[in-house]
Amino acid sequence: MPKASGVASFYDRLAADYHLIYADWDDGIARQGRALDAVIRAELGLDSARVLDCSCGIGTQAIGLGLRGHRVTGTDISTGAVTRAVREAALRGVALPAATADMRQLPFAAAQFDVVVSADNSLPHLLTAHDVHAALTEMRRVLRTDGLLILSTRPYDEILKARPASTPPQVAASPHGRSITFQLWDWHEDGERYDLEHFQLVPDGAGEWDVCVRRSTYWALSQGQLSSYVIEAEFARPRWLAPESTGFFQPVLTARAA
Repeated sequence: MPKASGVASFYDRLAADYHLIYADWDDGIARQGRALDAVIRAELGLDSARVLDCSCGIGTQAIGLGLRGHRVTGTDISTGAVTRAVREAALRGVALPAATADMRQLPFAAAQFDVVVSADNSLPHLLTAHDVHAALTEMRRVLRTDGLLILSTRPYDEILKARPASTPPQVAASPHGRSITFQLWDWHEDGERYDLEHFQLVPDGAGEWDVCVRRSTYWALSQGQLSSYVIEAEFARPRWLAPESTGFFQPVLTARAA
């Protein structure tokens, strides 16, 4: 993995503008919360699960699940993101206890949660099998027996076939007009990891653009690879759910704490 400080810096710099990835962030919160709530109810039959979102960012999934009645705790490697998540949750009437923490070293006793969530392509910031195993082992440790793991990543099985160099632009409303977000990708020689440049162009209200570029690195883990790592971390019954079946915007992997 890149140094934790590097990933934290990426999201600290992005935290104030992360919502501009969405055309309507509140709608995204509601849709993602509804989709993940349906997965939890189908798997565990719980109306109010104890949920840890261990890569909560600015709170998209955590707030969405809180609005659906779940008791959510958030952690993230970025202090800036966690601070905003707590503030945004409070504005929407959701209690979100949260802390800055690396998913490879979670600050909780064993068996504290019914569900652990790591969504929106967070796990692929980990660039080695050792780090992926460390994170999944920690997620398993804080789950109760037969608790539910929920992961989501980009659709890397498809992406690995094409190895694209960029993403389509995303347009969102900002105070002075439309903002534009897009990414440029540079693939490593191994064909699995890629460096990402995250561009955001935001109108400044004076006819000019504020341009911010943030950089990070990801590991394009295939579904087979990630399922294998989940089993090695003592989870059982890994299962991939397609966006068409869940309503979530990425493929979702579920597994149970063995």
